[in-house]
Amino acid sequence: MISLKPKKGHLLIAEPSSIGDLSFNRSVVLLADHNAEGSIGFILNKPLGYSIQDLIPEIHGKFKIYNGGPVEQDNLYFIHNVPELIPESIEISSGIYWGGDFESTKDLINQGKIKRNNIRFFLGYTGWAAHQLEDELEDNSWIVSENSYENKIIGKSSTSFWKEKIMELGGEYLIWSNSPENPALN
Repeated sequence: MISLKPKKGHLLIAEPSSIGDLSFNRSVVLLADHNAEGSIGFILNKPLGYSIQDLIPEIHGKFKIYNGGPVEQDNLYFIHNVPELIPESIEISSGIYWGGDFESTKDLINQGKIKRNNIRFFLGYTGWAAHQLEDELEDNSWIVSENSYENKIIGKSSTSFWKEKIMELGGEYLIWSNSPENPALN
């Protein structure tokens, strides 16, 4: 089911049939870029077991780290909604920005000027080569959805986000909203 054409700022919701795909099972991905050369996104609902301070001790904050995707998981990325504070940010859409000057970001966090609802950190990202995402959409791997949360998506709860999005779809998807993540455990 192809609902919308993907574009930056849209959400990709993993189809319930993606069971067994460890990276994308029950994922909600924010598309940070989508063009003829490919697509890049960040998984929004897969928190990891540590905070930014665990990775960068000079940052004094307990900001969670999320699994952004299987590509370059040894690199740290971030999205935010404070471009007026973080120079060199790239707008994704609707007041959501990607990256920017990391030294300034560290200082602003330490000064208390950037809060948890302003920024989200990821290890890795999700990437697709040219036409790869379109092929996955044709194979019914993803549902494209508008981001109705706009820049407030950064503070959105992560653990129940996929279920919430599936319930919004309604119809045949409702049965999946309460199924276990691994059906073998049912």
